[in-house]
Amino acid sequence: NLLFKLLLIGDSGVGKTCVLFRFSDDSKTVELQGKKIKLQIWDTAGQERFHTITTSYRGAMGIMLVYDFTNGKSFENISKWLRNIDEHASEDVERMLLGNKCDMDDKRVANRLQGSMVLDFFETSAKANINIKNAFLTLAEDILRKTPAKEPNSENVDTSSGGGVTGRKSKCC
Repeated sequence: NLLFKLLLIGDSGVGKTCVLFRFSDDSKTVELQGKKIKLQIWDTAGQERFHTITTSYRGAMGIMLVYDFTNGKSFENISKWLRNIDEHASEDVERMLLGNKCDMDDKRVANRLQGSMVLDFFETSAKANINIKNAFLTLAEDILRKTPAKEPNSENVDTSSGGGVTGRKSKCC
């Protein structure tokens, strides 16, 4: 069993806690490529102002940056959060951008294309349950794709790539 630590960050009020609760309460086991993976999800809500978030980055394998489509400032601040990640998270951490509250299209101030410029991007709605599960599973898959390279047995290329698993893997991807 694998354990992936995921982190939700972004401005206050963008819906991080709602996104988390829509997916699970704080951890969830999913199956990807025949492997059981426990996703341990850390919600940083309430820590935004105090910059105590930096300790949460330790050990994070995936980070979801969340902004609110109806709040332009929350999108502008994504660059600040990205700098924060560069300073405090491991350099190979997977990143994903969520534009939340896409159900409120009439109040949209952040441009639809703005999100997709830098990272994997999903338009989500915790309220209407749009793309939440999809986003978490995609992030977990991105981490899983990197995981075999971290196995300590590198003497023989065949064993470090997972041996007999590779045939099965190519069918499901």
